[in-house]
Amino acid sequence: MKCIMHNCWRGYDATMMALEKGIVWGADDVIMQEPYEEREGYNISHPGYELVRGGRTMTALRRDTHLEFSEVDKGGDGDVQVFDIKYPTGRKMRLVNVYDQLRQVGGVRSQGRPAQTARWIEIMEQEKVLLGGDRNAHSDRWDPQCPPKRDANFLENLMDEYDLIDVTDREGTHMNTRNGETSGSFIDFFITKASMADRLETSTDLATTSDHAIVCAQFRWDKGEGVKVS
Repeated sequence: MKCIMHNCWRGYDATMMALEKGIVWGADDVIMQEPYEEREGYNISHPGYELVRGGRTMTALRRDTHLEFSEVDKGGDGDVQVFDIKYPTGRKMRLVNVYDQLRQVGGVRSQGRPAQTARWIEIMEQEKVLLGGDRNAHSDRWDPQCPPKRDANFLENLMDEYDLIDVTDREGTHMNTRNGETSGSFIDFFITKASMADRLETSTDLATTSDHAIVCAQFRWDKGEGVKVS
């Protein structure tokens, strides 16, 4: 299974770039955070993908994939999308698309993060789970160049409770330019159960109009899977 992840910064160009990257790379799904915000007269579609919109998340499912995707509601108020995936062999896994950030109401940030209210005990019941998204959490557990730790307790506790580890090439995924200086941080990444980690490969692509990188992940059940584009 090939998966692309991208925070699109609510931009049309970045959203379409992620989808086109998916087509070229052969991604079975593209999980997006802050996708292009549709409004009257300005909708988005793609011939190669079926777009399933949550709230601040959207997941694109490749139309000619050999995999069977079923969306499962596990809460999170649109900031968490859960898909059960069935392979032609009958094997199953779960894909989770997460945008973990405070919600703004009238330009003012609220105190809660909807993604953290999802039914995580139910989400993690599946034996094989791949979680991707924009965490907006800073910790030296996944970012060696971490600024002061911030907003990381929920994710650290989740990783500890379910034996999750991040699988990444350690490239920065979010760029900020302030006062003429550019700095990077690592907040967009995949995590999975330790038992799956050796079957997962990731890479980072910075070519995007968003201030976030595109992150690619490929999960193989065995050595032969994924050699040919789906």
